Amino acid sequence: MVHDAHRHIGVLPAFPFYGGPPVHPDTTARATVKQLIADLDAEGTERALVIPNYGVPDPAIAFSFNELVIEAAQTDDRIRAGLWVSPRPEDAERTEQALRLAGEPGVKALKLSFLLGGRPTDPACRPHLDRIFATAARHHLVVHVHTSPGAASDIDEVGHLVDWYADRVAVHLVHFGGGMSGHIKLAGSRFFDWITAGKRVYTDLSWAIGFLPHWLAREIEHRGIGHDRVLFASDQPWGDFAGEYARLAAATGGGELGDLVFRDTFATLYD
Repeated sequence: MVHDAHRHIGVLPAFPFYGGPPVHPDTTARATVKQLIADLDAEGTERALVIPNYGVPDPAIAFSFNELVIEAAQTDDRIRAGLWVSPRPEDAERTEQALRLAGEPGVKALKLSFLLGGRPTDPACRPHLDRIFATAARHHLVVHVHTSPGAASDIDEVGHLVDWYADRVAVHLVHFGGGMSGHIKLAGSRFFDWITAGKRVYTDLSWAIGFLPHWLAREIEHRGIGHDRVLFASDQPWGDFAGEYARLAAATGGGELGDLVFRDTFATLYD
């Protein structure tokens, strides 16, 4: 029985990514709450944080799934909802509508991704980031932020959000940097430096390169901190539940760290 700290719901339209023909790469995307619940049953997933699906470069599509994640959370007590928000000035009205839902039963997180535009250090985004994090603080929500190497999602950019806001809001760095450079920056020191400084920083290892889960587990054991800051996440439909589970189970080796990663830290944040 596991707790999944990051998965998606909603089916995206086909899109001609990278100049190719329109495709549906997220083949296991689910359109309905009933389908999502069937997946949880099949996996043995006891709790799940569910976030709007995104990837097509149209923020309106991600925003459109906010009502669906709330429906999911209010249908089944195993499910918690994460709402899509954006710091882009162009999305200000839609983000305000999303933030008005932050107090709805079952809502436990807000989701940011700079893949669809904006940048943490863009002065035009800062007032909207302040508003998003203030709402998260008021409602005791976790803010999830996508990370991947380079551009606006690089940990050198996203890390500013930890510096600015994680004293009072829990910040979940999705994908632990998302690639080689991010992994080394975080596991090498930065993740642990933030924890030592009192930052409320969390992460998951979905999309992690093969060496990272074992290295991070070793660093946690060596340093004696961080064991309660890592969560299991499938990132369905962009990740693979079985693969993500097997890789992280092998790295944690069961015991106390495995209990925290697969269940207890999720319960602390979301139950």
